Amino acid sequence: MSTAPILNGQVIGQAHYATRALLERAITPLGISFGQALALNVLADGAVDRARLVHRITSTLKVDEPAVHAVIAQLVDADLAQVGDRAPAGDGEPQVSLTESGRVTQGRIGAAVADITARLYVDIPTDEMSTAARVLALVTDRANTELAAVPT
Repeated sequence: MSTAPILNGQVIGQAHYATRALLERAITPLGISFGQALALNVLADGAVDRARLVHRITSTLKVDEPAVHAVIAQLVDADLAQVGDRAPAGDGEPQVSLTESGRVTQGRIGAAVADITARLYVDIPTDEMSTAARVLALVTDRANTELAAVPT
């Protein structure tokens, strides 16, 4: 007789790492790291202030800013992203955007994510997915609140 797993950090982590491993397997032939894939996805909707991109990736991956600046530099060196001028009004941070090659690569990453998602979530009832999403969003918010309150 099997019992359902108890929702805790271990179960969440196992799901995360297993899914991430599938994605990393799919993007490795593209020469892209997980962090680079996240940055390309942020840029998919258009140019972003460099500071905003750095914040988005540091807050998602829980890495320091120099690591994200290295990811941006790698994307620029690979001609997948470009750092342009400051925002149109001339103030703010330089804008980071996808190159044409970056758009193609990001499209391939998006297709890989869609394929993985379709396989893994195919028969999970919608109401269970909604409940899981709400619980995980709440746990994430609580963890981020604690991280923000405790100095490193």
